[in-house]
Amino acid sequence: MNRTKGDEEEYWNSSKFKAFTFDDEDDELSQLKESKRAVNSLRDFVDDDDDDDLERVSWSGEPVGSISWSIKETAGNSGSSHEGREQLKSRNSFSSYAQLPKPTSTYSLSSFFRGRTRPGSFQSLSDALSDTPAKSYAPELGRPKGEYRDYSNDWSPSDTVRRLRKGKVCSLERFRSLQDKLQLLEEAVSMHDGNVITAVLIFLKRTLSKEILFRELEVRQVALRHLIHFLKEIGDQKLLLDLFRFLDRTEELALSHYREHLNIQDPDKRKEFLKTCIGLPFSAEDSAHIQDHYTLLERQIIIEANDRHLESAGQTEIFRKHPRKASILNMPLVTTLFYSCFYHYTEAEGTFSSPVNLKKTFKIPDKQYVLTALAARAKLRAWNDVDALFTTKNWLGYTKKRAPIGFHRVVEILHKNNAPVQILQEYVNLVEDVDTKLNLATKFKCHDVVIDQIRWKN
Repeated sequence: MNRTKGDEEEYWNSSKFKAFTFDDEDDELSQLKESKRAVNSLRDFVDDDDDDDLERVSWSGEPVGSISWSIKETAGNSGSSHEGREQLKSRNSFSSYAQLPKPTSTYSLSSFFRGRTRPGSFQSLSDALSDTPAKSYAPELGRPKGEYRDYSNDWSPSDTVRRLRKGKVCSLERFRSLQDKLQLLEEAVSMHDGNVITAVLIFLKRTLSKEILFRELEVRQVALRHLIHFLKEIGDQKLLLDLFRFLDRTEELALSHYREHLNIQDPDKRKEFLKTCIGLPFSAEDSAHIQDHYTLLERQIIIEANDRHLESAGQTEIFRKHPRKASILNMPLVTTLFYSCFYHYTEAEGTFSSPVNLKKTFKIPDKQYVLTALAARAKLRAWNDVDALFTTKNWLGYTKKRAPIGFHRVVEILHKNNAPVQILQEYVNLVEDVDTKLNLATKFKCHDVVIDQIRWKN
């Protein structure tokens, strides 16, 4: 068989197999292309000029567009929806696990090939399968009965307290009557668990009035002590004062009110608050301490204002050589005495900042005063003041050195402040006990002179 050159090329270049490509085309798009090729190939067999000669008829043989065809077409559309539903019922479903929604309109051929629907028409097959919600047919396992009780909160007071002790979540709102709440409190006290008792007391504090709560706790001392401690911890001074007032605990009421001064930072406001505390029903000893506290703060405010002015002016030698490191306000009495001995040691007794005035006003013991003054003057290396501190005169005019704290303490403080060896030797010799004197002399390396004096005396 002889073939032309064009037929041979078509034969060798054609194949029923498709070459592999990397084009990401879906199945519907490829079907669309194949359908277009099939439609285009039909044009070769049908002549375009013969279209006008063809007569279009329906399946019943009637010409399309005639009057009878139009009447039948209108009547058929009215029953199409009912017949379509009956046919869908008789057909088998695509899957035994997922059902498609019933169509409300017919498919469009072009939209089926394009993969999308017209506005108001039904979805394609792939869209319908992907949009169908998945249903889980796995049976739900039943919860234990104990868990249902957790959600229902159907617990007795003893069970509730037991759960609270184990740290489990448990609502107390179901205990509404006063009897149930008191029973819950008694069960918590019987457990001897402070956390559980506090939790129940917080619930009672929130749900009961103060009068009822105080009245019931008055006969339950364990719970009462827990509530007082809890109110002190959270700083609820108002409720705490009301509780002490109800219990007629006047001294605890006064102390609780006095404790509020710790929250006041302004010195003047704190002084005025302390003044209101003087008349409260304290004990005799506590009343003296409150009075001293008020007087001390009043002195500190005066001293602080005066020293700040002198320091800023720069005319006082002691403030130029030794600038202040902190304010004297709200400092203890011993710290205030040390401050006065350091900056105001030579002032007259009539001034508020005089150490002698502080000693007499607050009745400071001699040992405390000498110990504080010695530390302050030794730090300044004022050895003449140290010597005058221990020198006393009798009624005949004779001088003698005497130390209320003992000369062995004096030697230790002087050595701590780097006193000269001559000063140490002088005060080591004033120690009465010989063994203590030799130990101190050996410790501070002044034993040669001390030993010679001991030998000379013997």
